[in-house]
Amino acid sequence: MTAETATVYRGAGRSARPVAPVVLALRRLPNPRLTGLGGGLFASLTMLALAFLDLLLFDGSPVVYGVLFLPVSLVTALWVRPADLVTAPISVPIAFACGLLPIAGGSDGFGSRLMAVVTALAVHAGWLYGGTLIAGLIASVRKIRQMGRRQAAQRAAAPAPVRRSRPRSAP
Repeated sequence: MTAETATVYRGAGRSARPVAPVVLALRRLPNPRLTGLGGGLFASLTMLALAFLDLLLFDGSPVVYGVLFLPVSLVTALWVRPADLVTAPISVPIAFACGLLPIAGGSDGFGSRLMAVVTALAVHAGWLYGGTLIAGLIASVRKIRQMGRRQAAQRAAAPAPVRRSRPRSAP
């Protein structure tokens, strides 16, 4: 084996397949499985913390906030458990709106702050749609792969059909 690639064996009877070092490094990272509620809380609290950090460092730049929203959407969709995959594309727009509260602006008062958040949602809808699309695509791919693995397991568990040979009739 070289330092550039490694070989991973996937069960008996299958051939070895080289794996890139980046994939090996990613496999060593933690792989939490969040519930639907946990994924939503993770995304919301992360976006709120990033919004305060954006406010502190970049004076509440919406572009920085939008760029930071994309990886949070990706990680949320990757970390939600398979039973709750449908919640990832639902929770990330809510997290985007939660994080807009500190950076949206508006003067004192609830109504002014609410209108600033609604305006920011409308103006920066591209970031919102992009993050939601990322979460939706990742959740869809994970669901399709899960269904494929389930079908393969059912096929492997099913007994092989018994074939009976029929006697051929002579012409």
